[in-house]
Amino acid sequence: MDAVDVVLRLGAATLIGGAIGLNRELHAKPTGVRTLSLVGLGSALAVMAVVDHDDINAVSRVIQGVLTGIGFLGAGVIVRPTDDRRVHGLTTAACTWLTACVGVVCAVAHWKVILVGIPLVFAVLAFGGPIEKAIHRRWSPPADNP
Repeated sequence: MDAVDVVLRLGAATLIGGAIGLNRELHAKPTGVRTLSLVGLGSALAVMAVVDHDDINAVSRVIQGVLTGIGFLGAGVIVRPTDDRRVHGLTTAACTWLTACVGVVCAVAHWKVILVGIPLVFAVLAFGGPIEKAIHRRWSPPADNP
């Protein structure tokens, strides 16, 4: 792997993570540009440390470790107030985990996956909330009034 390839892989993971973080930042969520940039970069660094090895099992173990560890990090932003039926932070946790996945994919240079996946990520982030609200307005039962 030459220097240009390293810069491309790490840079893509960092920039895409930052873009996902910007979305979270603009929605006043607990993870933002810096956090998700670092998640993408860290995931890519961990995988790139072993990706040139002949031992595919080592690569697999690193990827599994990254995604499991990030799952615990994401769980830290999920909150369920005792007086509320709703859970908060699931999208942010999912974005944290997804950013780690992006870092992994950038590390192994599967650019076609990135080119298809990233527009889908931003479509879900842009249109998922309004679609969910419309569905709830249309089909949710009325709230109980004590």
